[in-house]
Amino acid sequence: MHTLLRMIYKAITGFALLAALTGPTLVATAQPSSGKALEFALAPDDAPCLFQYSAADEAYLVTLRENYALTDIVAGKTTDLEKARTLCTWVHNRWVHDGHVRAKKPDPLSILKEADLGSNFQCIEYSIVLSGALAALGMPARAVYLKTADAETRREGAGHAVTEVWLRDQQKWAMLDGQWDAVPLLNNKPINVVELQKALATNAPGLRIETASNTRAKTYFNWVSPYLYYFDTVLDNRFGIKTQPTGVMLVPLGAKCPTVFQRDTPIRRMRYTNSVTTFYPRPVEMLSGEANKPSLHDVGRAY
Repeated sequence: MHTLLRMIYKAITGFALLAALTGPTLVATAQPSSGKALEFALAPDDAPCLFQYSAADEAYLVTLRENYALTDIVAGKTTDLEKARTLCTWVHNRWVHDGHVRAKKPDPLSILKEADLGSNFQCIEYSIVLSGALAALGMPARAVYLKTADAETRREGAGHAVTEVWLRDQQKWAMLDGQWDAVPLLNNKPINVVELQKALATNAPGLRIETASNTRAKTYFNWVSPYLYYFDTVLDNRFGIKTQPTGVMLVPLGAKCPTVFQRDTPIRRMRYTNSVTTFYPRPVEMLSGEANKPSLHDVGRAY
């Protein structure tokens, strides 16, 4: 188990790096800092990435959904985005962020059990739990690990973890930050991490966050902006089974593919791509009883 934990936590470092619910959602706006929008390829790679997700009827997710009454938490929410925002706030309020504490076991149920006993955790635990909660409600989700441009040479603080969820009713990926309880929107539309980087770099009007906490947009955007350079995620996003921490990293055109994180942690089992189309698949609807089958995807522009 200790070996597995080291492998998982190198997914955030080596992979690059898991009372307000019933109240009104606060909307915060800010003028982001100017910079340079990163460039990526649009054409898909010749060999597509095979992403895998759990179906909501998989036993592990049924337990998660029932033990924490997730269906009740999103009751009355009619859109995928509303449900995702509500779960983001719920996860945010499960514990207080502590960037120096890791969960004993890196899965949603284990993390939540520790949190129920008073433990606090770092960003990766928010991303893991939020991904699991979304999956338990039938929404394909994944932890995404953000890295700074100098992630290889910086001694510490070179990474952050967020969640991206596939919104079926909008046919796109959306970013959620459980640590900050922040859901970025551009012109009232959800955006992914690549779109957020571009919006921040170009001072795009209409960029804001929705939050049910006290997170301020300007503070959040200034904080997260340096991490929006390298983006990676695991290919196998299933729960309740043993998975291999193989990942894919989206690298800006012309940038070096990092092979080490924070000077001394090797980045292993990583595929590198410059293609946003490859990094952002369009998941096929998951069918009941097929939780353990790979989910195929087309290569349409789903981002």
